[in-house]
Amino acid sequence: MTQKTFVLVHGAWHGGWCWRRVADLLVARGHKAFTPTLTGLGERSHLMSTSINFDTHISDIVNVILWEDLSDICLVAHSYAGWPASGAIERVFERVSSIVWLDAFKPENGQRGFDVSNEQVQAAIMAAIAKGEPSRPKPKAANFHVNAKDQAWVDAKMTPQPVGVSMQPIRLTGARERVAKKIYIRAPVYVQPSFDKAYAECKADRTWRTMEAECGHDVMVDAPEWLVEVLLQAT
Repeated sequence: MTQKTFVLVHGAWHGGWCWRRVADLLVARGHKAFTPTLTGLGERSHLMSTSINFDTHISDIVNVILWEDLSDICLVAHSYAGWPASGAIERVFERVSSIVWLDAFKPENGQRGFDVSNEQVQAAIMAAIAKGEPSRPKPKAANFHVNAKDQAWVDAKMTPQPVGVSMQPIRLTGARERVAKKIYIRAPVYVQPSFDKAYAECKADRTWRTMEAECGHDVMVDAPEWLVEVLLQAT
């Protein structure tokens, strides 16, 4: 089998750690897997700052691709990562051959994360900003319907999410839609209207393939073997 290259980007409150099972399975099958942790999260939580915005997280993804000299990439974005991954494609389009949006946001040009958040999330963001705090608290893994045996592990690893990323409008020219191979995966047990909307849009667009995951929102934790098979189909 031809060696393939995957860049796996985590969602809010998570870090590269959440991809360990998927990355190990891909590597064991002869592929390359990169799992960047976005600034302020996971093992980079010591870098949390009020200056972190979309541009920061876009650069986190782009710089891994550039410094590792990656090409013919399958870029995988989970949840929040749909935002910075969309921005990253604008900068390294020629290096991305396929994408997988995993229960992820599919932002439009000029949108802010704040604009598509529910009232509870908006209140948490505004409360943090009012206090001069750089982040908002992490939720419980149970909120994502993580399987029971892994909830304690996920709870221990999650860290607060920077609020600055929610307030900067994203600038897109449509590069994401021009990627040749595109898959959107929805985990419907997790309630999120933005994902339902993105899934419906992709289902109606012949340039996207769509499928559903029969597990919680953290598909890479709950169903790593299934996800690896999907990723290998995506390239």
